[in-house]
Amino acid sequence: MATAEAAHHDEHHGHPTGILRWITTTNHKDIGTLYLCFSLTMFMVGGLMALVIRAELFQPGLQIVDPHFFNQMTTMHALAMIFGAVMPGFVGFANWMIPMMIGAPDMALPRLNNWSFWILPFAFTMLLASLFTVGGGPAAGWTLYAPLSIQGGMSVDMTIFAVHMMGVSSILGAINVIVTIFNMRAPGMTLLKMPLFVWTWLITAFLLIAVMPVLAGVVTMLLTDRHFGTAFFNPAGGGDPVMFQHIFWFFGHPEVYILILPAFGIISEIIPTFSRKPLFGYTAMVLATAGIAFLSFIVWAHHMFTVGMPLAGELFFMYSTMLIAVPTGVKVFNWVSTMWRGSLTFETPMLFAIAVVFLFTIGGFSGLMLAITPADFQYHDTYFVVAHFHYVLFSGSVMAMMGGAYYWLPKWTGHMYDEKLGKAHFWLNTIFFNITFFPQHFLGLAGMPRRIPDYALQFTEFNVISSIGALGLGLSQLLFVYVVFKCVQGGKKASSEVWEQPLGLEWTVPSPAPYHTFETPPRIS
Repeated sequence: MATAEAAHHDEHHGHPTGILRWITTTNHKDIGTLYLCFSLTMFMVGGLMALVIRAELFQPGLQIVDPHFFNQMTTMHALAMIFGAVMPGFVGFANWMIPMMIGAPDMALPRLNNWSFWILPFAFTMLLASLFTVGGGPAAGWTLYAPLSIQGGMSVDMTIFAVHMMGVSSILGAINVIVTIFNMRAPGMTLLKMPLFVWTWLITAFLLIAVMPVLAGVVTMLLTDRHFGTAFFNPAGGGDPVMFQHIFWFFGHPEVYILILPAFGIISEIIPTFSRKPLFGYTAMVLATAGIAFLSFIVWAHHMFTVGMPLAGELFFMYSTMLIAVPTGVKVFNWVSTMWRGSLTFETPMLFAIAVVFLFTIGGFSGLMLAITPADFQYHDTYFVVAHFHYVLFSGSVMAMMGGAYYWLPKWTGHMYDEKLGKAHFWLNTIFFNITFFPQHFLGLAGMPRRIPDYALQFTEFNVISSIGALGLGLSQLLFVYVVFKCVQGGKKASSEVWEQPLGLEWTVPSPAPYHTFETPPRIS
């Protein structure tokens, strides 16, 4: 009855209700929710595509899909996960949390905020619709390398247009984040008093504005090569397909840091809370984040060691890539130092945060192996690379988002999630993730190429293990959807001290540490 009266009151005062409310909303929490729901949807769609890939690779021989459709699945899986699941997911976190963390009433540009979200469903409808065109979807890999992408049918044009739309959405969202953080902080909140999640997003937003136009440029050049008689990437007309790779990866490498920096921010909020200690080395963390962002612009050609670069180029990109491990190592050290001598408890968000620190570090080490030029000649385009980037992107970005969702769900919904089910989801997710991707390191070291629908017999056992793991990983996400749905629907009311700890812990421990010596573990009053 009360809700009906409220709805009537809203309509009477000109506030739309129902579906119209969601379409026209300029409220940062509503838009954050839309982004998060969209991200979860695309995560499940991308996951189904991954299961098609793993089903085909369950046994040697061609059995389930034809090779061309297999290539379409590898392409679409990556595009859906990167541009559909991870990036919008982090924008959802930014929309929800940044205004609250800096004491702002809303985002600075609320209508732009609404627009930047509503571009996405149309972009992805077009991207997924490309699978149903004559000749099927794009099959050039998510990198859309020329000359493969010059040959495809109409689906490649639809993909190019969808990528443009995603880029517009990302740039608008980034502008909004920067303007909000610079102009709408509460009095007294200097830049070096902001929570680390806000810092990581500020730096990510600058990265987005810097590199999304580069992606737009390279896909536009591709479009003109396809339809307007240019020859940017066609050697017969004086072009060079390797130039495509240079321009693409000049976007693509900062992009992978766009995908991980907000995850670092989430982890830097969760770990201090459940360690009952302020974050160790706040300023160093901010500087490390900025250092990672700067170095991300000078390492792009480490994806291209095998294209025939001059030796000096290979050495430069090898050393600069190894250098980026330093600020990343600073972050891992600081997270571990925060936990050191803390009063730890292991609720679901903390389990995810610890798993991210551990598993992301494995991804970091395999990345260092790939950075060594002569070694990369062996690893390049094998399943070792697939294992590496899934340890970075799934156990880095995606699991950080899951931890962040459990951490802030009580704040977002007013209800506690089911802790037992949350922990069950964590263990199923983490165990099946490792069963899926750890064997792929061995496949890669043994020489199995990536992006192939069939393989030699000696790779069978590890592929069987990997495919069984993928099925378990996919099914465990259904539990996650259920936990979130159940929490939104109702449950135990979230208290003002939601984690119910003896120290009277609030939602977040402020990231900047108050001054103290570390001779005795600090208490938070």
